[in-house]
Amino acid sequence: MPKDKFVLGIDYGTESGRAVVVRVRDGKLMASALVPYPDGVIDERVPGGGPKLEPDWALQNPLDYLCVIEKAVPKALKEAKVKGEDVIGIGTDFTASSPLPTKADGTPLSAIPKYRKSPHAYVKLWKHHAAQPEANRINEVGRERNEEFIRNYGGKYSSEWFWSKLMQVADEAPAIYDAMDRFIEAGDWIVWQLTGEEKRNTCTAGYKGMWVKGQGFPSNDFFKALHPKLDNVIAEKVGEEYFSLGAKAGGLTAYWAKKTGLREGTPVSIGNVDAHVAVPACTVTQPGSLVMIMGTSICHMLMGNEKQMVEGMCGTVEDGIVPGLWGFEAGQSAVGDIFAWFFEHGVPDYIHQEARKMKVPFQVALEKRAAALKPGESGLVALDWWNGNRSVLVDVDLTGVLLGMTLATRAEEIYRALIEATAFGTRTIVEAFESKGVTVNELVACGGLPEKNHLLMQIYADVTGREIKLADPLQTCSALGAAMHGAVAAGAAAGGYDSITDAAQKMARVQKLKFRPNAKAHAIYDKLYAEYHALHEYFGRGGNDVMKRLKNLKREMAAK
Repeated sequence: MPKDKFVLGIDYGTESGRAVVVRVRDGKLMASALVPYPDGVIDERVPGGGPKLEPDWALQNPLDYLCVIEKAVPKALKEAKVKGEDVIGIGTDFTASSPLPTKADGTPLSAIPKYRKSPHAYVKLWKHHAAQPEANRINEVGRERNEEFIRNYGGKYSSEWFWSKLMQVADEAPAIYDAMDRFIEAGDWIVWQLTGEEKRNTCTAGYKGMWVKGQGFPSNDFFKALHPKLDNVIAEKVGEEYFSLGAKAGGLTAYWAKKTGLREGTPVSIGNVDAHVAVPACTVTQPGSLVMIMGTSICHMLMGNEKQMVEGMCGTVEDGIVPGLWGFEAGQSAVGDIFAWFFEHGVPDYIHQEARKMKVPFQVALEKRAAALKPGESGLVALDWWNGNRSVLVDVDLTGVLLGMTLATRAEEIYRALIEATAFGTRTIVEAFESKGVTVNELVACGGLPEKNHLLMQIYADVTGREIKLADPLQTCSALGAAMHGAVAAGAAAGGYDSITDAAQKMARVQKLKFRPNAKAHAIYDKLYAEYHALHEYFGRGGNDVMKRLKNLKREMAAK
């Protein structure tokens, strides 16, 4: 019997990085090792000190990403009892857009003592929202010039994305802008570190950076119109060559081979985005199945046979997920984060007392109470905008709403209303797709939330009226997807696969457990969704800009 071969997947999330060892022939997860980022999400001050960060900032230290390789990879190999010589490929994935400024050799500016106290020298994490003025300018100029990228992004470019963040550096820290030789997505930077070669991926560039297959970026005239410093920015700081998913970026360097115990020259796949890489890991390689990567936020991934312009999409990219298909991305900026906020600030003592009697975590007691409620019984409806709205409104200055509270309202009712609000947000996205003829037959979920909360999944099925399948495994689907792309980078001749579709047929699976919609519950949720939609349109499309006025007042008072 031939000796088993393995691949390594390295998944970079918001709070931590994970390495998994996966058997190539059947996708079996042999081991997983998680390493929290030492500096975590930087939203108060950078590690070197420096000024207090303003609201809406979210940074990271790129050196934390190297800690994941150094610590998680050897740990996962040891736990899996797999020798480095039996690993045929490495794949990575990353949150996006999370770019950073570097020197020509890849050294991050934040690692240089001269720039250590400058916030703009660090990675701007995906949920860094402080570049909204720059995003507004990009949208204004893009519409004036009728640029194609505006249509590709459903009508609006986001403050979370690459060019908004680079333009913020040019606006607020021109010395940092001048000092950088490259501005690069962290997903491409980590591949650069592993291989010694700067090779950027088409996925992140397409979904976050205005890049279009066969055309490249908008013209230099567009960038000059945005900001004088952006004149010739592609040639000077970004680069023009981009590589497709699953392609081999290069071989593992001797340095990292020694650090990890892997073989020097092991093929490393071109970088990828965490949500996009999860799709084939959920068995989805064809149109019709909407993949939800459910965690602190939700990314909604869908494929189609032809290009469609859908409102509020985070990108419409040819070959963006699977070669030969158009990949659509949408999302909700906060889901698990909303529940975490409520757990921290809204759960009263009677829930904690009940949990202690039941000898379970308080979240379990809260979920049990919420599950006992009928749809509509709470009399509440909420807008899920605790961290702005990503799709379909693409507006980070929108904020949350909870409507219908009385003196009799209880915590479990609020919790259920928050779950329902996030489900209504997903339904809004599904309806946006279908309004343009992009079919959504079923939902497939992965990530941390589906594993923890079956009530959540049933509500999503009832609200959307669609069956929901669960990936297997749930928590590590992005890491598995990264490993699968590592197998493609290695190729069939080396014991891997020649396409991601071939890899998915052998390495991906879903659970037997499915969540089917309840017809009676769905009928009631139709009524509640109508109320949600009315609030969505009123507050989200300029009927009343009270959210923005309050946010501006908050900023004014914080500055005094």
